[in-house]
Amino acid sequence: MNPENPPAFHRWRPAALLRVSGEDSATFLQGQFTNDLQKIIPGGAVYGLWLNQKGKTLADSFVVRISKHEFRVVSYFSAAAVIRERLEAYVIADDVVIEDLTAQATAMTVFGDDPIPSAIPANALTFSGRRARTPHTEIIFPSGESRPHGGSMFPNAEISRLEMERRRINARIPAVPFDIGPADLPNEGGLERQAISFTKGCYLGQEVMARLKSMGQVRRTLGFVKGSGAAPLAPAALFQAGRKIGELRSAVGEGGNWIGLALLSRLQVAHGKGLALDATGPAEIFIGADA
Repeated sequence: MNPENPPAFHRWRPAALLRVSGEDSATFLQGQFTNDLQKIIPGGAVYGLWLNQKGKTLADSFVVRISKHEFRVVSYFSAAAVIRERLEAYVIADDVVIEDLTAQATAMTVFGDDPIPSAIPANALTFSGRRARTPHTEIIFPSGESRPHGGSMFPNAEISRLEMERRRINARIPAVPFDIGPADLPNEGGLERQAISFTKGCYLGQEVMARLKSMGQVRRTLGFVKGSGAAPLAPAALFQAGRKIGELRSAVGEGGNWIGLALLSRLQVAHGKGLALDATGPAEIFIGADA
């Protein structure tokens, strides 16, 4: 057993599980998704984004290839209705069918180095997740399958939702649309590093992404913050020297204190000085070195 990645599992429900099929499904998705789908084989998955024309982040997802003309779109937090509406708005003369399978879907995140049990249904989706620093596998059980009990297949520790949030925030992984959303550029959350291909060709929002790449830094950045006491409710405005310089987007308790992710102005924030939750409040929120 790897002591840095002990066996554990977390049960969750996808916010989106869509089936996209039809003769034109591959070319259609390739022209809409920010990452390159051409090289993934059946069973393979790619993480990326769904942008609007201004390059703002409407949703994120994994796209899993089932066969030549069939895909699944899976998202942790982005709603199925948002992704489906975004896709259907651009289906014109394409042979593409989009179906929502979210209602009956359930899922597990599995940590550890043990192989996936044979009890997992053959038609379950499995792919590497992006919820923590340590490697983990996502297992999506499709509609119609019996709901699994994690402890029966994974006789190890079950991880709570709050613990998953702690792992995600400590790993500085943005949740879309909570940390980076429809008013934000993906680059403000560092999502261009994993979610965007700069070589695949055209997709909605591609011109904005190319322009940002050539220009360099964006004006805001998502950074790690921490404070003492109970975690504040997010979103919440953040102030420095009486001036609003950002917004807390996620927060969760950790060891009697709290940690979070905040979108901060690069031009206005002063490193080495604390932040406050109101203009006249105590500056007791620490900014991480990566902000």
